[in-house]
Amino acid sequence: MLFCGMDLHSNNCFVVISDDDDRVLYSRRLPNNLDQICAALDPYYQSVVATG
Repeated sequence: MLFCGMDLHSNNCFVVISDDDDRVLYSRRLPNNLDQICAALDPYYQSVVATG
C-alpha cells in the first residue's frame, strides 16, 4: 500500500510517495503541469491508497 502527498505552490508542487513503513519511494518538485504530474505518478498509480 502506498500513500501520496502533494504540497501545492503557485508554480510548482512537491510530490512524495511513501509506503506502509514510511520509506520514501518518490520525492520530487514538479512544475504545475498536469501531464508531467500524471506521468510521474503513473508507475505508482495502482498501489496508491485513496483516502478522504
